[in-house]
Amino acid sequence: MSLVWIILGLMLLVIGGEFLVRSSVALSFKLSISKMVIGMTVVSFATSAPELLVSLNAALNESPAIAINNVIGSNIANIGLVLGITALVSSIAVDKSFYKLNWPVMMMFSIALYYFLSNDNQLSPIEGGTLFIALIIFLIVLIRSAKKDTSTEAIDENLAIVSNFKIAMWLLIGAAALYFGSEWLVDGAKDLARALEVSEAVIAATVIAIGTSVPELAASVIAAVKKEKALSLGNLIGSNIFNIGSVLGLTSIVKTIPVTDVSILEHDIFWMLAFAAVLILLIFIPKRFQISRYKGLLLVAAYGTFIFLAFKSQA
Repeated sequence: MSLVWIILGLMLLVIGGEFLVRSSVALSFKLSISKMVIGMTVVSFATSAPELLVSLNAALNESPAIAINNVIGSNIANIGLVLGITALVSSIAVDKSFYKLNWPVMMMFSIALYYFLSNDNQLSPIEGGTLFIALIIFLIVLIRSAKKDTSTEAIDENLAIVSNFKIAMWLLIGAAALYFGSEWLVDGAKDLARALEVSEAVIAATVIAIGTSVPELAASVIAAVKKEKALSLGNLIGSNIFNIGSVLGLTSIVKTIPVTDVSILEHDIFWMLAFAAVLILLIFIPKRFQISRYKGLLLVAAYGTFIFLAFKSQA
């Protein structure tokens, strides 16, 4: 039954996230916000909403391991699973903004999260506030640098003519779906952890993380098959930065998140740091500025190893 709740929860999170993105973009058009800013801020925040609700729900329901490893596992899955499988379908070109801005900022956020958690075994409101403020600064820098670029995010302009009533309905549906989806997912994850006799941290880093990465994976693979440039490495890096800065940042502002599972600081966060660090090697060795199919295979194999060791450590 726990798997049923997890699947239903994930489905509602996907539906809620979609409605929230559509309503947020439509509302942004009403407020005359530019497409570029909508793509970089509004859409990014809205797509982080499912992870935010899951982490917030877990923290408030005394499951801090799920709150932390939901983000750590998602960041690992974004690189190992989503980027790896997408590269297997079609090689991914890497632009120079990756190593000039996106990658250094992702590493800074990842290292800061490790420091905050290992320093006192918790993520306090002050530390969460620091992460969130750093995220806002990053967004300002990103928007300013993007103004020099003529290309803009692919935003559906039809949303500019949506009625206020429809926007309100979408917001209500999105909020309700996210609320119940996060409730069912966290409850199902707790039950599954008990049934499999593994920790909540392992379930959060594997089952929940893969589940919340499925929509992104599907979109990325479809884009690769169609030979579209809809997925850039920057999008995945941005998602990892948002996960730490907005999801854990905002959650810990609401309630301090303690580290209750030793595996988080002994294993999981080092996997996250390793996946983030190895990207810089992959884009320079041996063929520069390209994530080729064999590099994708290496990432997927490494992700498989992470999943295997996560469950084996509980055996």
